[in-house]
Amino acid sequence: MSDHDLNWKFADETVVEPEAIARVRLQSLELGIDPVSPAVGAQLSVLTGVGRASSIIEIGTGVGVSGLWLLAGNRHAHLTSIDSEAEYHQHARENFADAGIAPTRTRFIAGRAGEVLPRMNENSYDIVLVDADPESAIEYVEHALRLALPGGAVLVARALWKGRVADPARRDPVASGFRTLISELAGSNAVATSLSPAGEGLLQIVKLGA
Repeated sequence: MSDHDLNWKFADETVVEPEAIARVRLQSLELGIDPVSPAVGAQLSVLTGVGRASSIIEIGTGVGVSGLWLLAGNRHAHLTSIDSEAEYHQHARENFADAGIAPTRTRFIAGRAGEVLPRMNENSYDIVLVDADPESAIEYVEHALRLALPGGAVLVARALWKGRVADPARRDPVASGFRTLISELAGSNAVATSLSPAGEGLLQIVKLGA
């Protein structure tokens, strides 16, 4: 195992995942849903806490792993979660309730993100998490930047996509799309970016104010 793989494994295994989230992770895997890794989840929680994020939206609910991590960082935060699978939302509602999250702190929107996002209000969210349809990552990030408040953050999970993005020889649409996204954002004066190698990569984008 390479040093990089050892570091990645160590970072994931040192996270003590709350029992409620660990149960939801197991349910996700049983349903064939790939949730964010514990290391990425912990990073989401830290970013929510440091930024004192009160208004959060995520694209891709799953059954609630990422949402629980986001809300763990700020006990007063509210989460809007978009997913095309109504069944996942039902599971997520139950999982949030089991974790002690008041229903007033969550809002679920069923529908395809590409159809829902254009209807959402701009400059409304402290944090926007993108974790759905990697083929549409560039489109979703464009919407996410519109939705984020100035000074807010857009977080893109799996931005290193199975290790393929770092290898220029990998030219499949998803790897190429993420590579283009990362490169274009790095050269933009409208945002500040950082790419964490945790999990499959977490791209962090801060929308700079005027």
